[in-house]
Amino acid sequence: MNVMLIFLAAIAAIIFWWLSGQRLTSKPWLETGSVQLPGHDGAERQRLPAPTVKIGLFVFLGVVGAVFSLAVSAYFMRMASGDWWAMPVPRLLWVNTAALALSSAALQWAKREAGLGRMESLRPALVTGLALAVFFLVGQIQAWRELTAAGYVLADNPSNSFFYMLTGLHGLHILGGLAVLAHTTVRAFSNDVAPERLRLSVDLSAIYSHFMLVVWLLLFALFAGWANDFVDLCRTLLS
Repeated sequence: MNVMLIFLAAIAAIIFWWLSGQRLTSKPWLETGSVQLPGHDGAERQRLPAPTVKIGLFVFLGVVGAVFSLAVSAYFMRMASGDWWAMPVPRLLWVNTAALALSSAALQWAKREAGLGRMESLRPALVTGLALAVFFLVGQIQAWRELTAAGYVLADNPSNSFFYMLTGLHGLHILGGLAVLAHTTVRAFSNDVAPERLRLSVDLSAIYSHFMLVVWLLLFALFAGWANDFVDLCRTLLS
């Protein structure tokens, strides 16, 4: 139980560190401003308060992080049972991980271009991020098909069940983010939309993508057995 709590604390520390970089701990209602926008002439405009919708996204991500933390906690508790057999990690997951990381990087690029008001660069960045995220989902489905073809079905053992449940839950969250990203990408190709009107949507999509990438990297470490090595190390230190 202590080892599980240590691992969950490590996950929470990573999530908190990332969110703190996004100004989650700031108090915009006590500040005169929180976002500094550059002017076209290079001068700095007045600092504006963070949009309420961004605070709402941070709250939502906190809830999502709590859900995955509880699922990982259940994973460790069930792993101690005698009927647990670890399943192999498909090599395709490495490709999928790279695709999700590149999608997150593309959206960071899009965020930068939106901030600079460069629509000609914003559009390909959004399309790239969207296409790579779709590729990730398609790759996850293909990984499921490979595992089921090899006999690793859902009800075979608890390890299989947790793999399908966690990857499916993560995929559903990616799919939800894709709906917003696709809407933003379509708007970017409208002739009457300025980059300033897309800035918040692109920013939110980038934040969401980065968060889901962190969640996936932690899940991937869990499936690959690296988390087990961490648990063994904790047990050695606590013994």
